Amino acid sequence: MRMIAFVLGAATLSSSAVAQSWQEYAYPDYAFSVAFPASPKVEDTTYQLANGRSVPARVYSVTQDEEVFKFTVADLANTGLDEKAVIDHAIKTLSSGGKMTFNIPQRIYNVYGRSLGIEGGDGSRSTVGVFDYKNRLYQIEAKALPSGGSPADILRFQQSLVFTDGGSNRSAEQIRAFHEACPGVAFNPAGFDDPRCPNPRPER
Repeated sequence: MRMIAFVLGAATLSSSAVAQSWQEYAYPDYAFSVAFPASPKVEDTTYQLANGRSVPARVYSVTQDEEVFKFTVADLANTGLDEKAVIDHAIKTLSSGGKMTFNIPQRIYNVYGRSLGIEGGDGSRSTVGVFDYKNRLYQIEAKALPSGGSPADILRFQQSLVFTDGGSNRSAEQIRAFHEACPGVAFNPAGFDDPRCPNPRPER
């Protein structure tokens, strides 16, 4: 799989390639923290949903050298959209004009979403995580521009995301059933679980 090759490639880089001034930034109002290589630019904007409605959103971003790191939080309150509609639309929008190289389940502790790999028409390469959690869309995107970019930086940004309120977008019964269906499997606290164990389905 391309994802496996990507991760292995990142792991072989020297420590000097990742020894940058990364720092964790916490945003308690939105219940998350994430690491950036520099102080992020913060912009208030809008995000278009599947039903054509635009909702308030905030974007945190850093562009440096051959890389772009971006985190988007969009307000889903009172939109009437379920998780599948939100995530499917985000995937469609993100992959428009490019080629999706993988689309797999992702989990940050007990918050479940999707992870995507996208090759842009301009030669860029992006890894994106998308989550529908507590009436918000959370979207973390790391892009290597056509001229280069570090796989280690991309991986570091993606793996730095933490939802800080300790909640979940699945019920306790769903998570219990998920674990019972995969006896003997060691679950990572965050990241990609054993592919033999499908993530719990979103509640309807």
